[in-house]
Amino acid sequence: MGDKLPAPLWEPTTESIAGTNIGRAMSELGFASYDQLYAWSVTEPGDFWGFAVEKLAIRFSAPPAETLDLAAGVEQPTWLRDAQLNIADSCFRASDDAVAIVEKSASGLDRATTYGQLNMLSARVAASLPQLGMKLGDSIGVFLPMTTEAVAIYLGIVRAGCTVVSIADSFSAEQLASRLQIGNARLVFTVRSIERGPKSIPVYQRVVDAIGPGAVVIEHEPSGNHLRAGDIDWAAFLSLANVDHLGHQLEVGQPAAPDAAINILFSSGTTGDPKAIVWDHTTAIKAAADGYFHQDIQPGDVTAWPTNLGWMMGPWLIFASLINRATIAIYGGSPTESGFGDFVEQAAVNMLGVVPSMVKAWRETDCFKCADWRCIELFSSTGECSNPADMKWLSEKAGGKPVVEYCGGTEIGGGYITSTLVQPNLPSAFSSPALGSRLMLLDDDGNEADQGEIYLVPPALGLSRRLLNRDHHQEYFANTPITPSAATLRRHGDQMVRLANGYYQALGRADDTMNLGGIKVGAAEIERVLSALPGVLELAAIAVPTPGGGPSQLVLYAAPHENAELEVRTIKESMQQAICQRLNPLFRIHAVVLVERLPRTASQKIMRRQLREDWAKRTDDQIL
Repeated sequence: MGDKLPAPLWEPTTESIAGTNIGRAMSELGFASYDQLYAWSVTEPGDFWGFAVEKLAIRFSAPPAETLDLAAGVEQPTWLRDAQLNIADSCFRASDDAVAIVEKSASGLDRATTYGQLNMLSARVAASLPQLGMKLGDSIGVFLPMTTEAVAIYLGIVRAGCTVVSIADSFSAEQLASRLQIGNARLVFTVRSIERGPKSIPVYQRVVDAIGPGAVVIEHEPSGNHLRAGDIDWAAFLSLANVDHLGHQLEVGQPAAPDAAINILFSSGTTGDPKAIVWDHTTAIKAAADGYFHQDIQPGDVTAWPTNLGWMMGPWLIFASLINRATIAIYGGSPTESGFGDFVEQAAVNMLGVVPSMVKAWRETDCFKCADWRCIELFSSTGECSNPADMKWLSEKAGGKPVVEYCGGTEIGGGYITSTLVQPNLPSAFSSPALGSRLMLLDDDGNEADQGEIYLVPPALGLSRRLLNRDHHQEYFANTPITPSAATLRRHGDQMVRLANGYYQALGRADDTMNLGGIKVGAAEIERVLSALPGVLELAAIAVPTPGGGPSQLVLYAAPHENAELEVRTIKESMQQAICQRLNPLFRIHAVVLVERLPRTASQKIMRRQLREDWAKRTDDQIL
């Protein structure tokens, strides 16, 4: 970005600030500025999170004696001490006839589900689970695409006092098996198959191949194929509901302590056992609070975020939308096809969540040129470092609306840094740490700096307190730097730069940093410089070892635009020239590899490990 700061995409007015959830909070609490509100949120975390719980109208079976108890230290805070609740109950505060979900299925079927209907369906799920032998605390797999049924199943499992084991529907049988085993799942909900364009993905067959536990199978189409012995179809499962139990479930879910597990989610690692992160009832409150304050979700809003329950933004979307009495918009097809743009318009989406690579594809292909997105009030971008030019295009697509940059993680339950609607909105820049979250930016020597690695300063609601298959202390707290303030620091792994105006810009993950000629540079910095090259749809920078030792070498994987004809030698020369002019002439490109598309997780993150594995298999005659 250099020394010159970009012009804002959007700037708030006194009137617009007053209409936001943050603006109303500032007025109610007597704060004259956002900076004052933020400072209070981190110096008095118990008071702030108590205020957030009040604004979200979280329902309790027994109220908390204290919002924050630090008797066990900041690594293991006790939130909402002595309370009893089931967070699913707080998802049904809207009127029964309000619309909870609008969905266009992969087959094109449109349907709307009210809060009353969703309440009944999730209650039937909760009431049917004991009939299959499920008990309090049991883990239950969810291996489904994002649909109305998937939302009801997720909430039904939580209402029953069980734990969801979230698994992305794109995973192989092997990946599925490892996650079911780590989560100790006793049952799994799945679907016979998923239609993705002309392809039919045999999802249920992967459960069979994984030798998974008993399955409840949703049949979207009549099928003559039989199920395994012990498996049951969706309609038969719902018919198991005990009527007396159903009536109770409609009134209140199974009460639990705030730190009782509701969800096991996994890191996106592609090799080895993924990290199993435990969400509890308070994690859902963090997601809803971020949606309330930073995405400004208000009753009656329509929210959409192309995602999956196997990735944190799926559960985040459920809690952030429903606890705030909004409508979730779900599109069953690909978000990069023209039908998605039409769906956003027809569903009158107010808040649209995006991944930067998705935006780049929209801009390159102009697939939404006929869609009218003036219904959108704001975008929110997460998952990757974004490109200012793409975000400017996105803003203009909706008539000059803000793009809320939002960065966090599964182990946070939401974001630690974000944009707000009460500050000027700069492309690809974060205006503030999230409310209730403190961070420090440290250089390689552990000193505070304007550029370096992010460390979080606990306590903050949403921060994980346990992992199933790792030592939590070793993962996040062991050997973190000692600062002059002696604050306990929590490792996160992102790199940021603090700009001259106090805003922040993401530089990617610390483990994506490379040392080129003795100079450290993040993959995101290189990718940002090269993103505007004609004919290139997407690219990824990786560092590879030099044979026999020595400095790392820079390798670029590039996917051409569909109609572009790129020649490796020519594109390599163009990339090298751009790096020399806009980044550093000492950075030399070792090789460029053209691929049809970059490997990505279901949440659209680039799988750099897979690229490194591909590179290791290449021979000298395949390299230019």
